[in-house]
Amino acid sequence: MSTGSGADSAPAPTTPKQSMFSSLRNRNYRLFASGQVVSNTGTWMQRIAQDWLVLSLTGSASSVGFTIALQFLPMLLFGLYGGVLADRLPKRPLLLVTQSAMGLTGLALAALTLSGNVEVWHVYATAFVGGLVTVVDNPARQTFVAEMVGPKDLRNAVSLNSANFQSARLVGPAVAGVLITAVGSGYAFLLNGLSFLAPIAGLLMMRMSELHKVERTPRGKGQLREGLRYVAGRPELIWPIVLVGFIGTFGFNFPIWLSAFTDDVFHEGAGTYGLLNTLMAAGSLAGALLAARRGTSRLRLLVGAALLFGVLEAVTAFAPSFWMFAAMMVPIGMFGLTVNVTANSSVQMATDPAMRGRVMALFMMVFTGGTPLGAPLLGWITDTYGARIGFAAGGVISAVAALGVGALLLRVGGLRPKVDLRRGHEHFRLVPSARAGRRNKDLVAVA
Repeated sequence: MSTGSGADSAPAPTTPKQSMFSSLRNRNYRLFASGQVVSNTGTWMQRIAQDWLVLSLTGSASSVGFTIALQFLPMLLFGLYGGVLADRLPKRPLLLVTQSAMGLTGLALAALTLSGNVEVWHVYATAFVGGLVTVVDNPARQTFVAEMVGPKDLRNAVSLNSANFQSARLVGPAVAGVLITAVGSGYAFLLNGLSFLAPIAGLLMMRMSELHKVERTPRGKGQLREGLRYVAGRPELIWPIVLVGFIGTFGFNFPIWLSAFTDDVFHEGAGTYGLLNTLMAAGSLAGALLAARRGTSRLRLLVGAALLFGVLEAVTAFAPSFWMFAAMMVPIGMFGLTVNVTANSSVQMATDPAMRGRVMALFMMVFTGGTPLGAPLLGWITDTYGARIGFAAGGVISAVAALGVGALLLRVGGLRPKVDLRRGHEHFRLVPSARAGRRNKDLVAVA
């Protein structure tokens, strides 16, 4: 069973650890990462301000969930088409268009809010428009990384992208909390719109001659179906994607849960909401930096992290005090980010470069596109039965999904667990079972 071709095929499990920041040796990637940390900070500011504005206007966690659903609904509906465009079109010009459009949506919401004319439907509309742009922007950004750093540093760059995003998440919610408390949500939206000038400048300053050439897929019929067939025939792709689909749909509804805990359980304000998001980001950043040092992305790590993520959510839902609840945001963030980075990098490394846009569009579609299904459901559960039950429900579903996918991977890969308690030996590992055939060798290698 082939997982790709050329230099981009999955490496052997013995790949040594690399430098935590090895991909930053590439000038183009440094420009890209610098611009992204600025715009990511603005994005997190807008997310916090948007959720709090909706909660202030409606007083309903379900409305927050509906806003999140609208933001990710386009990915569910059109995500695969975005991947086809990312495979066909040159990435850098495409990103210049999408980053500009995302900046304009932030400025539009800022104008409405600062003028005092904002209504909840305005927030719904801008969330949906931003989601439409993300349909193309997400797979284009994911696949452009390979053109900037090449196959050698791809896994490291994927991890650093997540570290970049989580670093911004440390700053953005805290700044948003201060701004909302001091002057209102409008200025957070304004700064977000202006923050996109940084990635646009970085893209314009790149040296085209230093990009790694990737052949674009010519326009043709059936490319969407081709991408789906490609993933469906490879268990090392389809099952990680299925798992992150469950985690993204049911386990990552933190705007709903944290706003509800802040308002209904702990009776605090926007500053506390920002603090909880910042603590989660601290754990996520630690998880991203640890991932950047790993030489491989193993499926056992993905399943284990997903299981612990779900269990921690379910346990934290019933934390008896605010500070215990807040402290648990750190490990939840760490294991949640480990799930995301491990799945992302393992899927990219196991995918043929010509198919990467479509595969990553499917990955992002199930990871974020499931939110329109999960967010309203979890928002309703949270409103009806309380924040603790809503949070616990998301954790239980995530943990059950991890157990189910883990069992399926063992079965499909013909693997079995082996325990060895002798000193100096690896105590737990997966080995081929007696019935493992040659067709499962790629899955065995990455498990």
